[in-house]
Amino acid sequence: MDSNKEETPKKKPAALNIVSTKINHKGFGAGSIDLSNVSSLIIDGDEAYLDMGALHAKSAVEKRIRFSTNKEDVPNGRKCWIIWVAVDRTPEGTYYAGVTACEMLVDTEARRGWKILADHVNRMDAAMKRKIMVDNLDDQEKALLRKALIDHNEEWWDRSTDGLKTALA
Repeated sequence: MDSNKEETPKKKPAALNIVSTKINHKGFGAGSIDLSNVSSLIIDGDEAYLDMGALHAKSAVEKRIRFSTNKEDVPNGRKCWIIWVAVDRTPEGTYYAGVTACEMLVDTEARRGWKILADHVNRMDAAMKRKIMVDNLDDQEKALLRKALIDHNEEWWDRSTDGLKTALA
């Protein structure tokens, strides 16, 4: 190896950086949000499934859809939900720590949809802060979500808080 060439340091993975005047940032990745413990479920009709594409607004139901912030633009839209799920770990093991639901309307044929992006971002943040916000789901949607969480990992469900279990009862 040529002694004049320096070894190239490995690049650090990029992270979503939150820049604030209240925080003294100290280098690359400081103040970043770790999304590795957040997942997204989609509820579409009578089906609930994991779709990690929602983290970047690219879930199966969102692809090729032009979204508006005006509900009247989507008169024939079907109600779909993005469910943000944050997991955490205690000495006993992993559990579902934060769960929030975000509504959207999708008209696949017209390729139009409605959602409020700020609401989706705020609810993802709330899930990451271990909050449970699923009051906007109806009983059938709550049952679908409960079943999806249990089917994914029943032990995580068993270790989850009574607040989550009551909210999805």
